[in-house]
Amino acid sequence: MFRKIIAGTAVAGALTFGMAGIAGAATTSTPTGTPSAALCAKAAKVEARIQTFDAKVNARIPKAEAREATARAAGHTKVADFIANRITKVQARETKLNARLAKIEAKCGTTGATGSAGTTGSATS
Repeated sequence: MFRKIIAGTAVAGALTFGMAGIAGAATTSTPTGTPSAALCAKAAKVEARIQTFDAKVNARIPKAEAREATARAAGHTKVADFIANRITKVQARETKLNARLAKIEAKCGTTGATGSAGTTGSATS
């Protein structure tokens, strides 16, 4: 009987202190709304990479659209649909990157030539 009391007390104590440890570990400090200096230092590099991506996309989109038109004219609808979907995905990625860059610039207070003038052409299937 004495063993059961000691065992029960030990289990209750372990659960009590175990929960306190978990609760203590769960409360971490959250960062404030100010961006870190490291993030702002990388903003120019990120902007350069995104502009390089934009330039490559703007050079390749017309070629891809021409391939899509050629495939449709030849009756290869599956290939044309694949190319159209790929164009749409690349344009969506470009939009997402430009939005992310604008967010970084807004936080850091920097300005730059964000984004591209937009891609022309249709990505409809």
